[in-house]
Amino acid sequence: MSPRQPTYPIDPMFLDRWSPRAFDGSPISEHELLKLIEAARWAPSAYNVQPWRFLYALRGDAKWPLFLELLVPFNQSWASSASALIFILSDRKMRNADGSPREDSYTHSFDAGAAWAQLALQARCDGLYAHGMSGFDVGKATERLGVPADYRIDAVVAVGRLGDPTTLPEGLREREQPSARTPLDQIAFAGTFRA
Repeated sequence: MSPRQPTYPIDPMFLDRWSPRAFDGSPISEHELLKLIEAARWAPSAYNVQPWRFLYALRGDAKWPLFLELLVPFNQSWASSASALIFILSDRKMRNADGSPREDSYTHSFDAGAAWAQLALQARCDGLYAHGMSGFDVGKATERLGVPADYRIDAVVAVGRLGDPTTLPEGLREREQPSARTPLDQIAFAGTFRA
């Protein structure tokens, strides 16, 4: 039985989405990648600020070695077989019409997270998988990718087609399956917070 059993009936696409590490190394086109980012840009956004930005490299292009180098060694060990890497950034500021900062944005990362979720779901609709990760060198990535001070790198996403789990480093192979989730009654409470 799958570890993914919903408490309430939901669309199967939510259960079908998971974050594999075994990718097959096949290329995807820029068109295929931009389709995922197109889905992301239609995410909900507080005040329609749309703080998300996406920096990407396709496997084999000139930026691929740099993007891979910015990951921690553990993530390099499996993400090297992905088809694309995407750095997801969010603008920490609400801005005036001329682009000048107006005030801090409380929801910049929340909104970028919504965009990431839509990207991941579109990937599944297109027969691809997306694996988000926080294991990267923030300082080095900020510098090497020219990220302005008002922006935060929230995550990196590896995208590709499902590969053979036996190609993964030892210790990851048995983990290569969809994971379960914390029971609903432990995360949703009517009224006040409960530990």
